[in-house]
Amino acid sequence: MASYLETAIDIAREAGALLANMAERRIGYELKGDFDLVTEADRASEKLIVERLRSHFPQHSIVAEEGNNHDFGSEFRWYVDPLDGTTNFAHGFPMFNTTLALEQAGQMIAGVVFDPLRQEMFAAERGSGAYLNNRRIQVSKVSRLEDCLVATGFPSRKRHLNINVHFYHQLAMATHGVRRGGSAALDLAYVSCGRLDAFWEFGLNPWDMAAGTLLIEEAGGRCSDMQAGAAKLGGAHLLADNGLVHAQMLEIFSEIFSGSYRVPVPHLK
Repeated sequence: MASYLETAIDIAREAGALLANMAERRIGYELKGDFDLVTEADRASEKLIVERLRSHFPQHSIVAEEGNNHDFGSEFRWYVDPLDGTTNFAHGFPMFNTTLALEQAGQMIAGVVFDPLRQEMFAAERGSGAYLNNRRIQVSKVSRLEDCLVATGFPSRKRHLNINVHFYHQLAMATHGVRRGGSAALDLAYVSCGRLDAFWEFGLNPWDMAAGTLLIEEAGGRCSDMQAGAAKLGGAHLLADNGLVHAQMLEIFSEIFSGSYRVPVPHLK
C-alpha cells in the first residue's frame, strides 16, 4: 500500500506546482452551468494527474471531477479533484488544493490533500495514521461544542435554496465561530490536524471528501452523515469531527432538522 500513497504524494506535488504557477498568472475562468466556475488550471491539473495514474496503475479505475473517467471494473478506484477551491483560485484567494484518494473494494485506503501555496501535504493510509509533511497529526481535544471552531461550505448552484444557512446560523451562535473557506478538502484536512474541531456540508461530491474523511479517521476523528448514519461518498450530507463533539453536533443538527432553533433567527425590520 505504501507505493500507492507515495505515488499519490508525488503526483499531487507535481499537480500542485502546476497550479501554483498558473495562480501567479491569474488565468481567466469560464462557467460550466449557471454558477460553477472552471479554469484552464482545472483541466491541466486533471490531465496531468490522470496521465500519471494511468502510467503507474493502468488497470485502476479513475473518477475525476472534470470528466476524465476510466472505469475498468477494477476493485481499485481513484477519486481526483484536480483543483478543489476553483472559485478561490479564479479570484486569487489563497485557499485551494489538489486532492486524490484510492479506494479498494469499497474502502478508502490512501489519500492526499496538497496545498501548494503553503507547501502542506496531508497524507494518510488505512491503518498507518495521518501526517502533515511527514509529521504525525491528530484531531483536537476540544470536548465542548461551545469551545469549537467549525467549518462548512455552500454549493455554487442554487445556494439561495440551500438549507445550510439555518445550520450555519445555529452553529455560529453555539460555537466560537463558523468558517467558510471554500475548499472542502482543506477543511477536512484542517479537522484532521486540529485546526478545526468539526466540519459539515450538504451534497459533497465523492472527490471532495474521499481523502479528507480518511485523514480524519486516521487522525482519531469520526465521520458520519448529519443524522448519525454511515458516511457515504456522494451522500446527502457529511459530518466530520474530532469524535469528542460528535454527539453534540448530531444533537444540534437533529434540532435544526426538526425545525427547533436554540437561537431565534433574526428578522429584518
